[in-house]
Amino acid sequence: MGDGIGRIRGTVGGRPRESRLAQWLRRRSSAESGAEGPQREELLVAVAAAGLPLAPAAHPVGFRCSCERIGCPIPATHPISFAWQTQSTTDRGQVERWVRNQPEANFITATGMVHDVLDVPLDAGRSALGRLLEQGVEVGPVAVCDGAGDEGRMLFFTATRGTPEDEDEWWPCELDCHPETMDEHPGLRWHCRGSYVLVPPARLPGDGDRGVSWERGVEHPLPDPLTLLETLTDACARYADEQERRRAERSEAAWPLGR
Repeated sequence: MGDGIGRIRGTVGGRPRESRLAQWLRRRSSAESGAEGPQREELLVAVAAAGLPLAPAAHPVGFRCSCERIGCPIPATHPISFAWQTQSTTDRGQVERWVRNQPEANFITATGMVHDVLDVPLDAGRSALGRLLEQGVEVGPVAVCDGAGDEGRMLFFTATRGTPEDEDEWWPCELDCHPETMDEHPGLRWHCRGSYVLVPPARLPGDGDRGVSWERGVEHPLPDPLTLLETLTDACARYADEQERRRAERSEAAWPLGR
């Protein structure tokens, strides 16, 4: 007799006998919950161990954000708590508790404490990364943030310049971008004191497997941001020129001028 899910009463070698369906369901459940969970926790613990402070963030629910804000402008990319700057920590035990108690949550890292992030369009970032590696420049951790169309970004993690010995030298992130108004800064964004970015592994709203993943992991030491800045800004300028050229071509095709 079966029990409704394919398990057969009886024993084989002293053990309960299962149908092929029951065995497949058990393997599928184990793979889905056992592979992704530990790997996610391991990756986030490694980020904290590298000294990057973490805090829980919202997660996608289909095309929406898990927060209660209607029409959230930055779905699944913002911290859960307004106290994220003081909440951010590298404590392994706390990170493990967050990961296990909030299995759907993304995580952000607060910048300007230990590290900054140079955030550029994905195409510009790939071009710059190739040039930097060819030149033998020490490049630290790099993350890729998938986006629809031209909205992808590449995140270059660097040492911070937000807390130098001479406090007159530091500048707040407001001079570059607010995390909530990133669309106003399509080129290079310098996340320093007062800002944050998502850390891998993270999921984004929408179809497919959009998210944030490591291109180069946190085992790479954080470089001085100034060693990357010139190459990144040059790549962003080239990217902007190419985007402008494409827009002009589309405009000419849509509105042909008669002779």
